[in-house]
Amino acid sequence: MKRATILPGYWYDCQTVNAETAIFHQWEQLVASGSIDNFHIAAGESDGFREGWFFADSDAFKWLDAAARIYATHPSQRLADLMDDFIALIGRAQMPDGYIYTYNQIHFADTRWVNLQIEHELYCHGHLIEAGVSHHESTGRSDLLNIACKGADRIVEDFKEKGPKFTPGHQEIEIALLRLYQTTQQTDYLEMARQFIEQRGCNVGFGLSIFQQNASADQRKKMIVEQRQTYMNTHADFIPFQVPAGNEAKKPWNIEQRMMLNAISGKYFQQHAPVRKQTTPVGHSVRFAYLETAIAMLTLESGDKSLLEPLERIWDRMVSRRMYITGGIGSLPTLEGFGNDYELDPEFAYAETCAALGNMFWNWEMTQLTNKAQYADLFEWQLYNASRVGMGAEGTTYFYNNPLACRGGVTRKAWYEIPCCPSNISRTWADIGKYLYSHDEKNIWVHQYVDSEMVLAEGGPAKIKVQSGLPWQGKVVIQVTPQESGEFSLHLRIPSWARSTGLRINNEEQTTPTAKRINTQQTASGFDPRTSTYQEIKRNWSPGDVVEIDFNMDIQIRRAHPKVKGHNGKAAITAGPLVFCLESVDNPEMDIFNVQISPDSLALQFDANLLGGTNLITAKSQEGTLLTLIPYHLWGNRGASQMTVWMNG
Repeated sequence: MKRATILPGYWYDCQTVNAETAIFHQWEQLVASGSIDNFHIAAGESDGFREGWFFADSDAFKWLDAAARIYATHPSQRLADLMDDFIALIGRAQMPDGYIYTYNQIHFADTRWVNLQIEHELYCHGHLIEAGVSHHESTGRSDLLNIACKGADRIVEDFKEKGPKFTPGHQEIEIALLRLYQTTQQTDYLEMARQFIEQRGCNVGFGLSIFQQNASADQRKKMIVEQRQTYMNTHADFIPFQVPAGNEAKKPWNIEQRMMLNAISGKYFQQHAPVRKQTTPVGHSVRFAYLETAIAMLTLESGDKSLLEPLERIWDRMVSRRMYITGGIGSLPTLEGFGNDYELDPEFAYAETCAALGNMFWNWEMTQLTNKAQYADLFEWQLYNASRVGMGAEGTTYFYNNPLACRGGVTRKAWYEIPCCPSNISRTWADIGKYLYSHDEKNIWVHQYVDSEMVLAEGGPAKIKVQSGLPWQGKVVIQVTPQESGEFSLHLRIPSWARSTGLRINNEEQTTPTAKRINTQQTASGFDPRTSTYQEIKRNWSPGDVVEIDFNMDIQIRRAHPKVKGHNGKAAITAGPLVFCLESVDNPEMDIFNVQISPDSLALQFDANLLGGTNLITAKSQEGTLLTLIPYHLWGNRGASQMTVWMNG
């Protein structure tokens, strides 16, 4: 995998926090919470008691994936030593035939693959495989890759040509197998991923199997509780790790019934219909995003374009009816997933960080498949809003669920009982350079405007360097250095949020590109990436050519679709790629949920002293009181507070 080099600027600073602080904080939390010791127990090196959920292995594997990606651009001896020690430990814990899943190895040694919809064995193996691929890409070594291949071979041996009952409950293994195929070119991995995808939604007796598997999983949990009590009775000095209480999530009154119906119908798991017949985003939003990512990857690798139309259709339904203004998905707690069309209550919003990240992975694959700007545009919007909010400014605190209105009970925490989001953010930030450009022999596409440079692969037309003011201001400078003078096309994404764009080449004004205007129904959220487009500049390029772009960063007032309940008379405020919010810390004497903002008073400015330096928007209430709005992704960095994205105005 080829990455651009990130240069000093906004994302360079984010990557530095990620590499120097966040990744080590996460390791310390994994050790303290017992996740790492689980592997020592499985390897027979510790007599401790296994800690964490049945899927706890995945959090450790995902950390290793993140560490490997970080090491590619920020190598350090400390990180190398941690990775080497953990890789060796995984090798010792892995069984001779490739199987590794500490939950079964420790508690149910003679049991495998019994509750595939519930207990995440394949999900855990998937994150191990991804770590193996990332480590090989970053270091050139094959020790972890060999462990990953051994696990993948076990899966192929156990699942090849089995029916739809043998599909995973939590998608991820499909992405992992496709990445492993890209690295090894072993067709068994491609075909195994295809089987898992194609057989999804084909199990006629799915509802009954869920009842049976839930009963089995619950019985196994009861056995572990008894084992734990026995262990504690004989180990008086055992003090289990105390995970901070999870954040509150306001819930609809009927959420338990809805959750049950979702599970029985298969919608929660995206098992309700074959993938080509799935037209509406449903169920658990992380599972959904990982499935769509895998389908897009399979389409790209196999050339099977029959999968593309369903992908485009379900993406359009998500954007137009089931996505928040931040790009977050998942409007229902407990279900951690989609509600009905236009069901986007800001306080109920779950909008899990991992769901936003999974959606970004999907958008990247769709960008490569289609070269349509709408997918790169949504990637950018989710990057700066729905996913960026997940990590605190210092890299040591996180959000899991991300409401768009908070009256209390939601704060950033150092760790969670289910710590899937921290390392997912870290591995994505480490890979930002992967998502910026693509090219062929006669074209370069600039998908994201991030300070960076990249020498395109042999056969590509040029070296490219971008200096960007985003997300704070809209000035972008692109230096194009072809290997030799010649004609090719540079495709520049014109963001949906840019009302106007100035363009100069070598100081000469060019025809001003604008985002396209499409004849589609207003989206539920008020944000529509489908208006983005690529501006093609076809010319004879010479070394030293410079393209300057000025994206309009004016404040925009966005309105929800009339069918979204509770939003009449309310507005969301954006500027450039950022959604803004009112936070009680900045407006201590104000009822932020009822204040009436005067739209004519909105003004954008940069404050170098606020939250490490950020744009803010000042406004006045109808009574003349001064208000301050900050980027949504920065809320919660100053302790407990209240917050709202939608405000009266």
